[in-house]
Amino acid sequence: MSTPFTSAVVQMASVPNDPLATAEKAALRLREAAENGARLVVFPEALIGGYPKGASFGAPIGMRKPEGRAAFARYHASAIDLDGPEVACLTEACTETGVFAVVGVIERDGATLYCTVLYLDGAKGLVGKHRKLMPTAGERLIWGFGDGSTMPAFKTDLGTIGAVICWENYMPALRMHMYHQGVSLYCAPTADDRDTWLPTMQHIALEGRTFVLTACQHITRAAYGPDHESALGDEPDRVMMRGGSAIVSPMGRVLAGPDFNGETVLYAEIDPDEVMRAKFDFDVTGHYARPDVFQLIVDSRAKPAVREI
Repeated sequence: MSTPFTSAVVQMASVPNDPLATAEKAALRLREAAENGARLVVFPEALIGGYPKGASFGAPIGMRKPEGRAAFARYHASAIDLDGPEVACLTEACTETGVFAVVGVIERDGATLYCTVLYLDGAKGLVGKHRKLMPTAGERLIWGFGDGSTMPAFKTDLGTIGAVICWENYMPALRMHMYHQGVSLYCAPTADDRDTWLPTMQHIALEGRTFVLTACQHITRAAYGPDHESALGDEPDRVMMRGGSAIVSPMGRVLAGPDFNGETVLYAEIDPDEVMRAKFDFDVTGHYARPDVFQLIVDSRAKPAVREI
């Protein structure tokens, strides 16, 4: 029998154009969650570095407008290096609290930006990352493509932790890859705040017989500053992303959320034994197994996937 523990999803706004301020704010929220007993804390997609909701970066087909180039230069300057102060800030908070954190960032690698999730372990610091494989629609204008070399899962004393970002969750092969690795704590940082997102999370929980923890920002137009192009309008109180963060059980039961009211931290108790109880009638391998054809074969650059930490 495993010991139940508390998990948390943090619904908060980034500080666009100020990644260190965002990291410091996230560290405060992480410490708050730890004080309330959380041992696993999940943050939204593109939290540090920002999600440029409503911006087009001045790029009609066949054109790059000067104002779009300027916007990309500002966005690139707001991204982070993984050896920078933002990661150090979050690592310090994890070390102090012993929390395992999953954090969405915009990672800078030369001139290319990646929508990345960082895995931060309380005892060992930054233990891995996942770069979003397929940015959605206009995201491809500003973010590079990830690949099979950053698709890890981590065996911890809490369970096996993995992360799939936003609309990657609509890629069946990637989901099956996570299930094949035995992920029991499926983290889904997102920018999708629609009513249809929660049913997607419930489906994944049922399909994978896994706990699902999804975190989305709650942010208004005022946070972005005057230089941000917004197709959603420029009223300061315009809600750009409305949250909807939630935690779902392996049988699809909503344990916390969805919340659309503002910045908050949502909590739920995780009973690791519930995963195996749910797998009694539906699993990738073993009892009542689904065909192994669902296993994803990643490219030749792929590293061993499940890592002990």
